[in-house]
Amino acid sequence: MEEIEKRRFHWLNFLATFTILFAFWMFLSGFFDLFHLSMGVICCALVSYVSHDLLFTESNLRKRHLTGKNFVFYIPWLIYQIYLANVHVVYLVWHPKMPIDPKIIRFKTKWKGDLVLVTMANSITLTPGTITLDIREGEYYVHALSKKVADDLLAGEMQDRVGRIYGEGDWRVDE
Repeated sequence: MEEIEKRRFHWLNFLATFTILFAFWMFLSGFFDLFHLSMGVICCALVSYVSHDLLFTESNLRKRHLTGKNFVFYIPWLIYQIYLANVHVVYLVWHPKMPIDPKIIRFKTKWKGDLVLVTMANSITLTPGTITLDIREGEYYVHALSKKVADDLLAGEMQDRVGRIYGEGDWRVDE
């Protein structure tokens, strides 16, 4: 019985991965003729067969559903933060004195999961004025272009929001 449940779970993983990849394929290609759709099906099926266990590793589909929902709500906030950071970088560049104060900051989190660590690192790097340099055992090393950018990052709103996506609690390590 357990083997049947495992196969069913792998099949559902494959199907979910294929559906996501094929929808993304159609969105990016913009072509809906027979040739492009059949190439999309073949490529997405091949990639899904090889990598279906990478996207969905847990059998708890309810938790994955909540993670996906939380991520969808995180994206608009991140886009807004990217916009604000762009405005700030333009201000720094166009200011006659160019008031930049580059520094490397570091902060530590309690997060253990690779996905939450990478999501945070990518969110930092996508935001203009910051680049994630390294992550070592939950400790982030980030280059910040100005004091304002560093202070905004250390305030912790981004960490809290990324943590909420994956159901992680307090992101800060008590020092």
